[in-house]
Amino acid sequence: MTTDSSPLPPENYNGRILTGNYSDTLKKRVSELISSSRSIEQTGSPVSHYLAAWHENENVIWYEYVPHKVAALLGCQDDDVAAAFRNAVLDRRVYRYVGFHESKIAEEVLNRQQLSGLRQDLREEGKEKGRVEAVYKIILPENRTAWLKDQARVENYSNDKVCLSFGCLTDVSKEMEQKDLLERIGYFDQLTRLPNRAIMDRLMDVKIGEFERGYTKDFSLLMIDADYFKSVNDTYGHLAGDFVLQSMAEIMSATKRKEDEIGRYGGEEFYGLCQGSGKSVRLFAERLRKAISSHKYTYKNHDIKVTVSIGIASAREVEKISKESLIQMADQRLYKAKEKGRNQVVTAS
Repeated sequence: MTTDSSPLPPENYNGRILTGNYSDTLKKRVSELISSSRSIEQTGSPVSHYLAAWHENENVIWYEYVPHKVAALLGCQDDDVAAAFRNAVLDRRVYRYVGFHESKIAEEVLNRQQLSGLRQDLREEGKEKGRVEAVYKIILPENRTAWLKDQARVENYSNDKVCLSFGCLTDVSKEMEQKDLLERIGYFDQLTRLPNRAIMDRLMDVKIGEFERGYTKDFSLLMIDADYFKSVNDTYGHLAGDFVLQSMAEIMSATKRKEDEIGRYGGEEFYGLCQGSGKSVRLFAERLRKAISSHKYTYKNHDIKVTVSIGIASAREVEKISKESLIQMADQRLYKAKEKGRNQVVTAS
């Protein structure tokens, strides 16, 4: 399969392909990717580029190239990285967009034991898709933990029965630690996965501070309440009510602007925090109202009609700015929307 024109292995090469009985096409590709990876490493990039490979009929993966800093992180020699990384993995996490207009992110977690039985299936999945993206939680020497994000392109060389995974490892420990912290202290509502009232309190503190210092001209609070929600639970059951709340959360997340925040206040009530006031915020609230009322909620073959009433209060309207004064004003306008017949937005004008 090889000829005299096959590329020579680089210095300190610990792979198999360049010294094995593989095609010149595969060897040339491996040589190019190793050269590219080494050039990137010499720039001092914080991202670690690697080249992994596996045989289609073997449950073993090895590295054709991996930066020395990865071996140093794992506390092993360069030629032991594959085994050291496999033994260090605590779990593998994959994040995918799901739900209404792919507005929600789902986390899929496989622990070490589950991974052990699924490695071959995961490689086949990577081969079919041509790419891999996951976050690995690993245990390091001295019982430290770290999170490495793996993003790779998978190339299949069927004549050699070999797949290459050319990718990069990025340290995302700070981001994942913050995510885990927020989940542990309960900042996200378990049902809707939206920020809860504790987040709203913190955000309002920040926005009030910015407003008082003149960093922002105005901001608005929206109180959003599902109309006749008790009848949904009474008629169709609480699981149907949960389904409606989850659907509403997805719709509002998909409809909101980048500068807005949507969260769950409690029960069937949600909140919104928006930059500015007046016409632009009212138009945004109307988009929310219409998106919710026009959506078809079908639970176990039952079509459920859902509408919301919305009250809006802006910082410039209250005499003395505080969280309590804003919530009180927005609540009063929410009740007014209910009194006027529901499925309405009420603001200052």
